[in-house]
Amino acid sequence: MKTKFGILFLLLPALFLFQAATAQKPIRLAVAGMTHGHISFILGRPDKGDFQLVGVFETNRELAQKLSVKYKFAADLIYSDLAQMLDAVKPEAVVAFGSIYDHLAVVEACAPRGIHVMVEKPLAVNMQHAQRMAELAKKNNIHLLTDYETSWYPTTAQSFKLVHNDNFVGTLRKVVIHDGHQGPKEIGCDKVFLDWLTDPVLNGGGAIVDFGCYGANLMTALTKGEKPISVTAVTRQFKPEIYPKVDDDATIIVTYPESQCIIQASWNWPFSRKDMEIYGSSGSIVTVDKTLMRVRGKGMPAEKQEQITAADVAVYEDPFTYFSDVLKGKISVPSYGVYSLENNVQVVQILDAARESAKTGKTVFLNSPK
Repeated sequence: MKTKFGILFLLLPALFLFQAATAQKPIRLAVAGMTHGHISFILGRPDKGDFQLVGVFETNRELAQKLSVKYKFAADLIYSDLAQMLDAVKPEAVVAFGSIYDHLAVVEACAPRGIHVMVEKPLAVNMQHAQRMAELAKKNNIHLLTDYETSWYPTTAQSFKLVHNDNFVGTLRKVVIHDGHQGPKEIGCDKVFLDWLTDPVLNGGGAIVDFGCYGANLMTALTKGEKPISVTAVTRQFKPEIYPKVDDDATIIVTYPESQCIIQASWNWPFSRKDMEIYGSSGSIVTVDKTLMRVRGKGMPAEKQEQITAADVAVYEDPFTYFSDVLKGKISVPSYGVYSLENNVQVVQILDAARESAKTGKTVFLNSPK
């Protein structure tokens, strides 16, 4: 005669198998928009078993068909209506690869349906959009992440460790961040991407938004969300014949109670770059690229050059693996971490102030120090 304990004992292996199968089940993922040049990040990603592509929304049917052939996904996954796609395929998560202006519409459609969202940087074109998106995410208890390439860099993760955990630089004083390239047209961005990337409404601006967001994101993470006091910005249009509607160069100075950040964002660099310099009261860090950095601390007679890889520091080099692990509860998004909603709302606030400052020629004051 089997006791209830014996029955439970017999059921345990099946229970464990069920839990294991559930844990390994891929997340149902849909793509909202395909005009962003970074669409290859997700469609060209090797299958790791963590996601299953169940739907694609894109109003440009020709583009969608072309990408379905290039990336070998079924054409019947393509929808021209976002709400219809969401209701038909019922994704658990969505990644947005349309214009920055479209991010709000994606969150407005996904949040009430309980669908988590990751957007390409920046979060939104302005604070009105950002606040609405944050409100929807919190009300509907969804994750809303923002992806930046510099979030994947081992040198970024190592810099945060040195500043936050090791107190290597002492009190943070000045951060100088350079981002950009020769220009989106110059590096070969296609027409569908250029059409909105160089539109002041759909992108929110030119280089000031496209690359200014990186510096604002990194500095917000470095200061753990410290509120800036003021923002001063100057924009230039060195190539009006190529970019007649938007700036192609921006310098943004963000002032904090004890530190300053200088963001140099440009479509006029002679080469692609994403690097930063961090200076404190007792040390400095210079990230040359994603794996090479130079450091100099107190008592060191000269800079020390280091090659940093993912094996040396905890970093996700694949943003979608990060997204997957967040959704599966394997990790939590730290407050004001580079992917976090809190960080990226503040990024948009800084960019809004930078545009206003560049337009008026005046410093914009945000939050007085307490």
